[in-house]
Amino acid sequence: MAKDEKNKKNKEPKNSFLKESKAELKKVNWPKPKRLANDTATVIGIVLIVAIIVFLLDLAFLTLNEQLIIRSEEKIKNSTSNSIVTENIETTENNESVNTELETENSSETIENTENINNENTENAENAVQDTETENNSAE
Repeated sequence: MAKDEKNKKNKEPKNSFLKESKAELKKVNWPKPKRLANDTATVIGIVLIVAIIVFLLDLAFLTLNEQLIIRSEEKIKNSTSNSIVTENIETTENNESVNTELETENSSETIENTENINNENTENAENAVQDTETENNSAE
């Protein structure tokens, strides 16, 4: 008998799958329209509630993150500003000391140049006086 059943199953066409599927779908307990509407409204309500919770959490974390970033940027700016101000002060002091040294050197050079010019002018004046005296002597 077992052999007869196996042969029967092998001989049955593939249409049996569709017939069996249709029979199973008839056995399904389909919900009434009122129950379907209630279940659909429940699912949509839960999805909206979860969406609102996620939105609020996202907004809270975004605000927190922005506040932390702003504070961090301010600390960085302040520390950078302080270091820049310190560097500027040091540079200014260095420039002032260099300028003072240069002014001192320039003053020394100017004094030397003035003395040289005065000496040259004195020599030129003496030469001019001698030339004039020589001319006067030769004219006499």
